Amino acid sequence: KCEKTETPEIGEEAKIGPKPDKAQLRSQFQLFSKFGDKSADGSSIKLSQSDKWFKQARVIEPKGVSTTDTGIAFRKVSKKAPKLSFVDWNKYLDEIASTKKVDVNTIKTKLVECGEPGFTGGTKVAKSAAVDRLTDTSKYGGAHKERFDSSGQGRGKEGREDAKSDGYVAGYKNKKGADDKMR
Repeated sequence: KCEKTETPEIGEEAKIGPKPDKAQLRSQFQLFSKFGDKSADGSSIKLSQSDKWFKQARVIEPKGVSTTDTGIAFRKVSKKAPKLSFVDWNKYLDEIASTKKVDVNTIKTKLVECGEPGFTGGTKVAKSAAVDRLTDTSKYGGAHKERFDSSGQGRGKEGREDAKSDGYVAGYKNKKGADDKMR
């Protein structure tokens, strides 16, 4: 019952497969091999950088190539080296294509057309009633009330430091009288 069938989309792509521009692929390779690595010169790429590129190009998808597949193929081609040159990286693409039964030109075209490396998701600020309620400074009480001004902006160090103590507890009513008796 569990037969593996190709989706029509992959089957159609495998038949067509236009050949991508090799110069563009090389320039993309250089951009992604430098992304996130200040010391990189763009001549070789790490597995993590290649996976980032594959994800951005939507080569790595839930019903297709996975990071496990890329890791296995990377180790098969690189032996024990942490990086691949452009020539070896092309062998790596061929290995993935043959393993997953996808046309290598289709993968290369997606990689060329995905654009420059960038941050896709980023961290988004949560918007919910609970977050709004918990961050509403007008509802803060006690010592924390002193940390914010009337507009809700933080007061910085001024809001964290206590005023100079006069030696009495809060709410003591006979401060002046007690001071006079002590003298």
